[in-house]
Amino acid sequence: MRHSPRISGIACCAVLTAAFAGGSTACGSGTTARPAPPYDPAQVISANRPTDGRRADPDEPLEITANGFAGRITDVIAVDTRGRHVSGELSADGRQWRSTSPLVPDSRYRVRVSSEDDTGHSGRTALAFRTGTPPATRWLNVRFGPRAGAYGVGQPLTAELSIPVEDRAARAVVERALRVDSTPAAQGAWYWVDDTTLHYRPKEYWPAHATIEVHSDLAGVKVAERLWGGDARPLRLTTGDRVEAVTDVAAYSMTVYRNGRKARRFAITSGRPGFETRNGVKVVLGKERSVRMYGASVGIPDEGPDSYDVRVPYATRVTRSGEYVHAAPWAAGSLGRANVSHGCTGMSIPDAKWFFDTMRAGDVVRVVNSRGGTLESFGNGWGDWNLSWSQWRKGSALAAEGPADDRRRGAVRLRPEPA
Repeated sequence: MRHSPRISGIACCAVLTAAFAGGSTACGSGTTARPAPPYDPAQVISANRPTDGRRADPDEPLEITANGFAGRITDVIAVDTRGRHVSGELSADGRQWRSTSPLVPDSRYRVRVSSEDDTGHSGRTALAFRTGTPPATRWLNVRFGPRAGAYGVGQPLTAELSIPVEDRAARAVVERALRVDSTPAAQGAWYWVDDTTLHYRPKEYWPAHATIEVHSDLAGVKVAERLWGGDARPLRLTTGDRVEAVTDVAAYSMTVYRNGRKARRFAITSGRPGFETRNGVKVVLGKERSVRMYGASVGIPDEGPDSYDVRVPYATRVTRSGEYVHAAPWAAGSLGRANVSHGCTGMSIPDAKWFFDTMRAGDVVRVVNSRGGTLESFGNGWGDWNLSWSQWRKGSALAAEGPADDRRRGAVRLRPEPA
């Protein structure tokens, strides 16, 4: 007679006894201890945020605390409605987490807290709150320049701030949030001209036929006490060919290069003694088909021997104080032979017309071998290129953080990204 295999109750107890040596061997006695129920993290985790519907002060750091249990916080993730993460630090004992980056005014936050008790059981709870607007809040708005459009490869960018920023730490917050993207890529940096003005230029000129986009990630970011990032309209520029005119004052000539190749060479006249043309890199500011030039506009007395008042055709402007490249038919006998102007670069009418038609705002005009000084870096046009790259980098509030191309200049990250 065949029997089905069966494990007896006695055998069952024997197996359990072997598995848990030294424990109870009563089989089915009902005395086996049940595991303790998992703890409720919602009962032991709290935040220093109002719970009565009031809005939290964004100037106050967020604090998450583990109360009255023998466990610890293991992770905190806090995110605002725009997806920005809040960074923070956890105490050594795991009992408290405190934010290290500012909260954004008038924003809703979701917080997820992970924890574990002393037996290793893990738990998770969620919190939510909304920030208000601090009293006496000021908003730092940004206006980018120049206007959107097509420019030469020497055109710097500008950022005008609505409120002065003097503190270096606050400047660093602003600068990190002002993003410049170039296609093809170009290493560059911001320079603080003064408390409300920044300029941006690449290490070298912009690439030819590049697209440059500028925008701000400053909105809602705390810059300083009661000062928060405000609005900024993005800006898009493009560049054309690389066009550079080199004026050799000592040789009475100008050579224009397009994408590295010589395009034209002109006989010129430039500033005579006492009115020497400034050396250095200048950038075309604009063009005027006809402009009146007169000595009184630059401080020359009307009745003096150096006085002049003429209508000038095909005038391409390179400084705000009135230096142009223009036609000078009255100086035809001096072109290529002598410098007789009051600081401008003069040439024949056909040459000046070609130059006028060829150059655009942002193209480069470099003057060499003049006995005059060098164009100042700021205040009289675009003299930004007359600073070396190392000098330019010293004007950045982020200079101590390393080379510009080694820094992350993306959107301000309020929670570190995983490595």
